[in-house]
Amino acid sequence: MVNLETLVRDQLDDARASAHGRSAHLFVHDGPLRQTVIALLAGTALDEHNAPPAASLQVLRGRVRLTGPGGGEELTAGHVAAIPHARHGLQALEDSVVLLTAVTEVRERARGVTAGAAART
Repeated sequence: MVNLETLVRDQLDDARASAHGRSAHLFVHDGPLRQTVIALLAGTALDEHNAPPAASLQVLRGRVRLTGPGGGEELTAGHVAAIPHARHGLQALEDSVVLLTAVTEVRERARGVTAGAAART
């Protein structure tokens, strides 16, 4: 079990101690599922990078801008947004902590009837 409030506090402390003004901690690594708490001090950013197959970003504290095609979307504490399926970045507009949930691979489903459905017929 993980205490998210403790992770938020610890990652902000680590970001403040870092020369780069950011810190991240991967706390769930289960098959293709990843959950990471990321702290960014005001004015710092994660440069544009490729998107995983599926991901969401929840702002736990602060205010950030999710950058990418079409400008940027501003998110504040409590907001949850899907990560765009294109190159994107993240800018901290104030000291912020986000929860990134990502799926690193998506297996293609077999076409037609699944084995479970076939067994019921």
